[in-house]
Amino acid sequence: MYKYDVYDQQIVNERVAQYRDQVQRRLSGELTEDEFRPLRLQNGLYMQIHAYMLRIAVPYGLLSSKQMRMFAHIARKYDRGYGHFTTRQNIQFNWIKLEETPDILADLASVEMHGIQTSGNCIRNITSDEFAGVAPDEIVDPRPYAEILRQWSTFHPEFAYLPRKFKIAISGAAEDRAAIAVHDIGLSAIRNAQGEIGFRVLVGGGTARTPIIGSEICDFVPWQHMLTYIESIMRVYNQYGRRDNMYKSRIKILVKALGIEEFRRQVEADWADIKGGPGTLTVEEVKRVAEYFAPPGYEVSAEKDPALDLFKEQNKAFADWMQRNVRPHKMPGYAAVLLSLKKTGVAPGDVTADQMDRIADMADRYSFGELRATHKQNLVLADVKQSDLVSLWKEASAHGLATPNIGLLTDMICCPGADFCTLAFARSIPLAKMISDRFDRADFLHDIGEIELNMSGCVNACGHNHVGHIGIIGVDKKDGGEWYQVSIGGAQGNQAAIGKILGPSFNFQQMPEVIDRILQVYLRERLEEEPFIDTVRRIGVEPFKEWVYATPIEADDSVDKTNYGFMEKPDHYTVQRKSRL
Repeated sequence: MYKYDVYDQQIVNERVAQYRDQVQRRLSGELTEDEFRPLRLQNGLYMQIHAYMLRIAVPYGLLSSKQMRMFAHIARKYDRGYGHFTTRQNIQFNWIKLEETPDILADLASVEMHGIQTSGNCIRNITSDEFAGVAPDEIVDPRPYAEILRQWSTFHPEFAYLPRKFKIAISGAAEDRAAIAVHDIGLSAIRNAQGEIGFRVLVGGGTARTPIIGSEICDFVPWQHMLTYIESIMRVYNQYGRRDNMYKSRIKILVKALGIEEFRRQVEADWADIKGGPGTLTVEEVKRVAEYFAPPGYEVSAEKDPALDLFKEQNKAFADWMQRNVRPHKMPGYAAVLLSLKKTGVAPGDVTADQMDRIADMADRYSFGELRATHKQNLVLADVKQSDLVSLWKEASAHGLATPNIGLLTDMICCPGADFCTLAFARSIPLAKMISDRFDRADFLHDIGEIELNMSGCVNACGHNHVGHIGIIGVDKKDGGEWYQVSIGGAQGNQAAIGKILGPSFNFQQMPEVIDRILQVYLRERLEEEPFIDTVRRIGVEPFKEWVYATPIEADDSVDKTNYGFMEKPDHYTVQRKSRL
């Protein structure tokens, strides 16, 4: 993985010193909250309902075991013993004291990490495929290009104050596992007819208030010109993106207003002036960065392990885990392993400090000291010998990290929701727990197969609900209760789509029955072994809508809210919820 040079380290160290002075001035009253707010946001510090939240950048999801142990240290010393992995491949700590944040950032700097550009109207964390470098279907390893983008975008003076936040995702494989179609810019590596490497570029994708699948702006940009082409997109957006209305300030609104043809024309005109200029990548530069991502010291190993097959036959739990949590590897004798952060009863994406330490140990023991965070809120050990899979499974099981549910209903994407976030209309974590409790039956989950259930507490859609096979989003209603709108048919990947809304919203206690009725239609209508999303595409939304609304859904008043993480709302909840972080 990439290692800081002296310049990287100096930049981060100086930012910590600068921020420490800013915090002292805020605590002394020299800075008002309005003056301090943009300064803290530049370092990833948000004001939430109960405390400050600190978001830490994990570039393209890649972590060392040393960095994971630092997360464990921060969770114990400064938080409440856990952290939360997000859909941006970052980690958040939700119970932070302002006066301790400079020390946290100093601790992070000691392991080459920071919170810079995890907030604000700038280019955010570059995200990528969690199986980068090991996937059998990979065309090119995207990590060197992601790192080049990270270095280029960090403190870029022209793009420090964009109309709105900006997100870039890059995929290097035949199958898109980075959700590039719902990013401001999505890059997909391809080869042209001559075998040359380049990138298909999508622009204007996103979820939130206006969910849109990105439009293709160029079908092939040679790798040498990746940066200059992206720069031209950014310059057109920076000049013409709306700044008068934050809800219409994203690049997707500009692309929609101009139309992709006119937007492309303006980008091409700008690009003509800078193509071939200083931003052009060279073989030497790409090779220099790529050396940080050289393959580890793989051992020559047999592709099949007879002992592994025998253990699978004798142990159903292990066989289920192998089926759901283990992925192919381009090297014979190796596998990529997903550690599930979706154990029933636990908030999706949450990891305790003790688990972080154990994960770091497993990374050292089984995966060359590295691991990855996924945008679906799980973790990956990317380089595990097949002969170590049984030992790894036993260890992961002992620490609650081996739930065999990857890709199944209980492998939910879920934002923190109104338990923490000042913007949310409804709580996500309690609902995720309630749905998991209702459907946590292994045989049932495996029978219904792959279903992506994504959940957000508000229209900002941090939980990617619009591209969930089943999407749930909290909506604002005047009665002050918690209400959820449901969509189906969304998808990410190569067949990305925005889900269609079923109809009127439901309250908290109705939601498990809503999910149950959706599954009933699927089980009734599916063809043999047909996945849920294929059934939805074949029969459409109407059969689901008819059955869900066929008879009234009674609220289950017997639900004990204390079992689902409900918190009493502070008196200032409404005021803070309508504030801007």
